Parts: sequence; structure tokens; C-alpha cells
Amino acid sequence: MGLQEIAIGGIFISPLLLYALFGFVATIVTRTLLHWLAGQRALWYEAWVDVSLFVIFTAGITFVLTVLLESS
Repeated sequence: MGLQEIAIGGIFISPLLLYALFGFVATIVTRTLLHWLAGQRALWYEAWVDVSLFVIFTAGITFVLTVLLESS
């Protein structure tokens, strides 16, 4: 069942959209913690760090939720 579309009012929505939203929230939280702990100067390429965190979190959340939904 992992990556099957969700029907809301006759419109099919990809679950990856929801996973990307969770990844975005996790990225914002992690970025805020990094700025608070390490300071702004510790992140040399800030945009690359943000994109990398977003991709890593989105892929991780997609993997975990897909495995959890398929096992049940």
C-alpha cells in the first residue's frame, strides 16, 4: 500500500506530497537547531545544506512509512 494515491473528493493525491511536507518540517526544525547550536558561520554553503537535509529527510520518511504501511 505504500505509495498508492489517496482519493480526496475524487481527486487523487500522491502520498509523496505528504512525505515531502514532513521532510520540509523536519528540515526547518533541524536547520533551526543547527543555527542555534553551531551558529550561522559554521554552515559554509547554507543552501546546499538545506537542500541536502530536505532530500535526506524526505527519502528517509518515504522509506520508513512505505515499509511500515506495507508490513501492516
